[in-house]
Amino acid sequence: MRKLIEARPSAYRMRLTRRVGAASLAVLTAACVTSACATAGGSVDFGKPLPTTVPPGTSLKISATDMKVALTSSGQLGTLPFTVPDWPNVSAGPDVIQAFKGGSVELASNAGIPSLQAHAQGLDTRIVAVLWRSTPNYGLATAPGTTIRTLQDLRGKKIAYSPGQAQGGVVLRTLQQAGLSTKDVTLVQLNSPQFLTALQGRQVDIAPLGEPTLTKYLAQYRSEGATTAPSDAVDALSILWAPASVLGDDGKLAAIRKFVEYWARAKVWEWENQDRWIADYYVGNQGVSAADGRRIMATTERPYFPPNWDRAIEWEQQTIDLITGSGAFGKSFDAHQLFDRRFEQVAADAVAPRYRTNAQG
Repeated sequence: MRKLIEARPSAYRMRLTRRVGAASLAVLTAACVTSACATAGGSVDFGKPLPTTVPPGTSLKISATDMKVALTSSGQLGTLPFTVPDWPNVSAGPDVIQAFKGGSVELASNAGIPSLQAHAQGLDTRIVAVLWRSTPNYGLATAPGTTIRTLQDLRGKKIAYSPGQAQGGVVLRTLQQAGLSTKDVTLVQLNSPQFLTALQGRQVDIAPLGEPTLTKYLAQYRSEGATTAPSDAVDALSILWAPASVLGDDGKLAAIRKFVEYWARAKVWEWENQDRWIADYYVGNQGVSAADGRRIMATTERPYFPPNWDRAIEWEQQTIDLITGSGAFGKSFDAHQLFDRRFEQVAADAVAPRYRTNAQG
């Protein structure tokens, strides 16, 4: 069967294999270790009320993998009150950070962890929208021919690990759940787009994969013994975030406020129009079968946009302590620094009341 991605990890990339520790993460954390950690606020006035009107001619460069499809399918794309000159196909947290620094992305959709890495590198960013999850959205995929069936089988294995991405948090939480430490395994540091080729090349024994990549991988390699190891480790936050410098521009600030509303409504549209969403996104854009699309949606929970971010900030603080405790990103810091709470109710106010609570009844 034709490989999903033909290229195997380069020898250079695979030389990144090492046990996690302060030394192994020196490149990623150098800015923070040398006291260049992001400072709160800078020259941006985060106490100023959010503008409600987007000035004519405003543009915003957005990295949000599924949003262009969702807004097109739902008929909302043409109603945006600003221009999106580009939807860069940048999704991995470390790549988004570099795009923020270069100005090619001004607003992005990610998990909560990349903002920790940005802080460690001295880049001041803020979370402007939160979607909360209670169920796992990554599966621990095993390489063909491995014999991993339980979490205890992870001892001594090579695990794909990206400390600046959600998958890294899932790995650390899984080890906690198994009663293992990072010293009990070999963490292979890669960016998440490299996880699939590392599994295909059997350069790692296990890697956290999200959908639809997980479904594609298992369909291709299950006959060779690939499966998933059981884990209920959750990556609770899906966020929109932006550099503080972008939030300091009143026009872009107004555009971001409006996009948060569109983002929340689009997530609701996906949930309420699943057949259309499966056809347009999973089949038409991601190349999986309609049956697999339905299976993926069956494991997806109803979107929940908390009108109060206290729990999200607490989760982010726990994540900060977990990641920094592993030797990454220098010292712990106050998670409140990562949030622009002026946006706290924007997403929630844009959706119906049933999407402002995580009660699934």
